Amino acid sequence: MKKVLVGAILALAAVLIYRSCTDDNQEKRILKENSMLIQQQIENVSKLIVTEGHFSEVYNYADSKELFGPLLTADKKALVVVNAEVNVAYDLSKINFEIDGENKTLILQNIPEPEIKISPDLEYYDVSADYLNPFEADDYNAIKRNVNASLLQKIKTSNLMSNAENRLVSELSKLLVLTNSLGWTLVYDNEVIEDGFSIGD
Repeated sequence: MKKVLVGAILALAAVLIYRSCTDDNQEKRILKENSMLIQQQIENVSKLIVTEGHFSEVYNYADSKELFGPLLTADKKALVVVNAEVNVAYDLSKINFEIDGENKTLILQNIPEPEIKISPDLEYYDVSADYLNPFEADDYNAIKRNVNASLLQKIKTSNLMSNAENRLVSELSKLLVLTNSLGWTLVYDNEVIEDGFSIGD
């Protein structure tokens, strides 16, 4: 009778040990699968989010060169019509993140700044210049720099930037939905994200 009882206890102990090992292995397997799923989702959103816009403006360029003091100058001027295509993009492949499997936490360490690409088309009208102050390559380069600087200021105050940011938030929200569904925590800027993303200035 004692042998039977000892045998039963050993068998029960073996079953409990086996179950404990298999449960631990299954938990590790699920944890690994979840980590891989999160990694894959980050790769899926790591595409450029592009917002396109069109800007137009008229730019007046003028330059005067003194010949013999301020009384005698050689002038040049140009009227420039600018039509520009603008792209605003976030390259999420540059995002830095950490997956803490032990604590089931996805940590977004930084989000890249928006990239602004300006492709201006310049048409010159009413170009005039004195013989002693002709148009040169430096003038055209200066016009292009000034046009780009002017357009950049307009872009930063336009709804193009907010539209691009909204699309960024939409993409990052996919990570929030995924982590919540897996029972994980999403952290950005040292704060736990619960309801939705808010990208600071």
